[in-house]
Amino acid sequence: MGLFDRISRVVKANLNDMVSNAEDPEKMLEQSILEMQEDLVQLRQGVAQAIAAQKRTEQQYNQAQNEANKWQRNAQLALQKGDENLARQALERKKSFAETANTLKTNLDGQVGQIDTLKRSLIGLESKISEAKTKKDMLKARISAAKAQEQLQSTVGKIGTSSAMAAFERMEEKVLLQEARAQSAQELAGADLESQFAVLEAGSDVDDELAALKAQMSLGPATSSNQPSLPQASESSSAKSNQVVDSELEQLRKQLDQL
Repeated sequence: MGLFDRISRVVKANLNDMVSNAEDPEKMLEQSILEMQEDLVQLRQGVAQAIAAQKRTEQQYNQAQNEANKWQRNAQLALQKGDENLARQALERKKSFAETANTLKTNLDGQVGQIDTLKRSLIGLESKISEAKTKKDMLKARISAAKAQEQLQSTVGKIGTSSAMAAFERMEEKVLLQEARAQSAQELAGADLESQFAVLEAGSDVDDELAALKAQMSLGPATSSNQPSLPQASESSSAKSNQVVDSELEQLRKQLDQL
């Protein structure tokens, strides 16, 4: 393949690509309808011209036929008058017009067939134009729907990468983080409050038990008013008893400190 052939092919390919990209489906549909309507106008003009030509040929045929018939009558009249030479001339004229009429009849038959063909073509083109108009409306609706779908997909595709969407997602993450912090603080506050109440409850039990123990040790065993009182112990016995109690209290304090 020569260099110029390759260049020519590249140029044609680029031109075809430019033409394809420049074609607007809606405009091309409208243009196609306009071109078909122009063809319809030309075809109607052609049919009208063919019909006019047929009428002229028909008139010429009828005129030639009438002339042939007239000279036929003239020839008969000349023979009746005994003028054979005049009759021969009349028959020659009749023959000339008859030949002309035959030629016109052939042309007329051809024109009739041609006009029938043109009329069928005209009807077919009108039907095609009507069908094309219906299809044009349907195709334009499909084109509009396809453009809308394409624009929607393009918009949806851009949402994920747009700065507005990214900012929205960042704000959403911040809100979620703030909610998580608030929930954590609430849980910690609740746990601390529960621990404080637990300490209070535990301390109350110990305090109650300590108070009961103090009351028991200070009051001693309960005595009834009806019973006779026991003789008081000697001072030495009371001193010994106080030492025992002090010793026991000291041991109790040590045990409490070791806890």
